[in-house]
Amino acid sequence: MSVLETVRDGLAIGLLLLGTFLCLTAGLGLVRFPDVLTRMHAGTKPQVLGVLLIMVGAAIRLQGWSATWMLLLVAVFQMLTAPVSAHMISRVAYRRRHVRRDRLLVDELNTGGGMRDRVYRGDEPADAPPEQPGAALRESREEDGAG
Repeated sequence: MSVLETVRDGLAIGLLLLGTFLCLTAGLGLVRFPDVLTRMHAGTKPQVLGVLLIMVGAAIRLQGWSATWMLLLVAVFQMLTAPVSAHMISRVAYRRRHVRRDRLLVDELNTGGGMRDRVYRGDEPADAPPEQPGAALRESREEDGAG
């Protein structure tokens, strides 16, 4: 075994281990984080980079054009599908009111002109009744000017 092969194997092992570590942290983030948006973030960012590092390490180790093209195809599909699916999951979670809006720094999807949602405050689903329906209805009418 030559020095070049030894360096190539060491680089491949390093990339495979780093990619595996990033995928492991993504899985732990999915289990440990408290809400939908942080779980979505943990499930996409380190996971995509981890899969890409694993693909590069495998391509270095396998050293064949057919394997390299197959790994490149998997990496491209991963980069195309993971961010799009995370975006769609976050939009659905926001619209179904599974997002804690009080923890958002910027709420770009709020169509209320910068007003906060006083009826629904936290993680409750969209069809859940407010805790105090009468007070919530009065506050909503006062905000709308129909008071």
